Order: sequence, then structure tokens, then C-alpha cells
Amino acid sequence: MPPALSAITHHVSPRLNECELSFRQREAIAYPLAVQQHRAYCDLLRRQGISVIELSANRDFPDSVFVEDTAVVVDEVAVICRMGAPSRRGEELAVAAVLAEHRPLAKIAAPAALEGGDVLQIGKNIFVGQGSRTNPAGARALADALKPFGYRVIPVELHGCLHLKSACTALDEFTVIMNPDWVSRDIFREYRVVTVPPQEPEAANVLRLNETVCLISAFPRTVELVHSLGYRLETLDISELLKAEAALTCSSIIFKTSAS
Repeated sequence: MPPALSAITHHVSPRLNECELSFRQREAIAYPLAVQQHRAYCDLLRRQGISVIELSANRDFPDSVFVEDTAVVVDEVAVICRMGAPSRRGEELAVAAVLAEHRPLAKIAAPAALEGGDVLQIGKNIFVGQGSRTNPAGARALADALKPFGYRVIPVELHGCLHLKSACTALDEFTVIMNPDWVSRDIFREYRVVTVPPQEPEAANVLRLNETVCLISAFPRTVELVHSLGYRLETLDISELLKAEAALTCSSIIFKTSAS
């Protein structure tokens, strides 16, 4: 039986059109549709048996729906991030208050910067993207916080994307799906590597929900590829959140309700 899971999410801010952008041109975001798509996202989590904790405390922060960036949660501890985008600092407070009910807390302090979207956990390996939002000091601070629990932190250089999980995520404990233009596949030589079709460079962000893999419906070639590998799939339309340089993992922090 899979472990009991909880997910922290956050309502879409009415200021979403003021979101931070680094590698995308700004487009008008249809706020009501973004809200509808986020509701569908939360509904999918619930259908997968995940208990959803919906926050609304950060509605004045344009990027607050992308709650993943505020914390890194493993079985033993929750590491509260100091985000690389100054406009987002403060979002982590409401998330920390929730996580304190489930885990001991550690905190990333200046001058370190770390965003959860740059952190990919596969077992005891923690890959940390080094880019515009997470600096080397952030990776070192995370390594210090996780070292007592036996995790190995591996810095990863990024090329042309916002976060590590923009470039790659895990389909399972042995398989990574990636865009090799944004991150070197050599980093993941211990794993089976699946590369996304070049026509769909943003498709490597998938969300694992127990035995199901969720993909973005806008990337049909990647959906077909992953289906051909035998995974059980769900797809979601997040067209408006994509305009905010988001992906599937961005909108939740998923953790074991009963830590091992």
C-alpha cells in the first residue's frame, strides 16, 4: 500500500498577471481560467487519495500559487527556503506554519538562496539546480541541513531554464525524464534517461502521484512517449499557469503524512 500523502497548495493570487518571468515573454493570463485549472489540479490530487491543504494567506503575492518553491520536505525535516526572487520572500511564512505541524524545521538564511523548484529528490539523492533562483550557497545550506539524515546533495548546472524541475523530473526511482538542452544527461548516468521530443521543450516536468504520473496535456508527443513506456497517466490543462512560467510540480508540496 502506498504511503499516506498530504499536499500543501495555495489559491491563485488575483495579481497573477504581475508574476515573475525570466525566460518567457509576458502574455495576458485569464485569471478565472487559471483558478479553474488550479481547482482541477487540486481535484486530481484528491482523486489520487492525497489530503489537500489549501492556503490563501499569500494572495497579495503574485506567484504564491507556486508553493513548491517555499520549502523542501523530506521524511525527517522540512527545510524552509529563502527564495531567489526578492519579490517572493515572505511567502514561506504561512507554509512554514503548516509544515511545523508535521516536521521539524530548518531554515535557509542569507546569503544563501534556494527555491524548491530547483530541488529534485530521487531516493537519498538530492539534485539541486544552480541558476537564476538558487545559488551555490543555497545548495551548500541544503546539504548541511540534510547531511544528518544521510542525503547526498548534488549541484546541477542549468542552461536556459528557470528551475531544475523545468528541465527534468523523475518518472520513478530509476527513471528521469529531461530536456537535454537545459541540463546535462551525464548528471543522471545512474538512471535510465528519457528525453522529451524537441518540439516540446517544457514537457519534462511531470508530477508523480503514488503510482500515477501526471503530464501537461499541451504536450501530446510526450504524453504518447510516456504512455508507451507503460506508466499509468493523467493529464491536466494548465495553459494559464504555463504563461506564468510554471509547471505541474510548482503548485504543490507533497509529503508523507506519517514520516518514516
